[in-house]
Amino acid sequence: LSEGTEIREYIIGDSGFPLLPYLIVPYEGKELSEPKVEFNKRHSATQIVAQKALARLKEMWRIIQGVMWRPDKHRLPRIILVCCLLHNIIIDMEDEAQDDIPSSHEHDLDYQQQKCESVDIKGVCLRDKLSLYLSGRLPP
Repeated sequence: LSEGTEIREYIIGDSGFPLLPYLIVPYEGKELSEPKVEFNKRHSATQIVAQKALARLKEMWRIIQGVMWRPDKHRLPRIILVCCLLHNIIIDMEDEAQDDIPSSHEHDLDYQQQKCESVDIKGVCLRDKLSLYLSGRLPP
């Protein structure tokens, strides 16, 4: 982005997570500026894609369903990584079994949205620059 701000990889999170330089959450509030509204729309669209991908992984790799509710911070990332690697291998090989897997983004019906009030100033600056860029008000 302009002014020398480098945008690195970041994680999309919902409002249950804190805003951090590597974890971008949507803007809160009802009367948001146009860039912030546009940012929230794109954030939501991206989040839906991620939720569908996670649902597909959970459908195919049942082990994820169990460990997601009892996360072990050391094992969980490795388990998810292995499932993603195997999943990608299957996709690359164009396995016919892949077509039989149902796609559902409503895999956690009992989930209750949480809100986190914690923010990091660097996260705020990054999200603001992203919102201006996505709305066309900040040159690349």
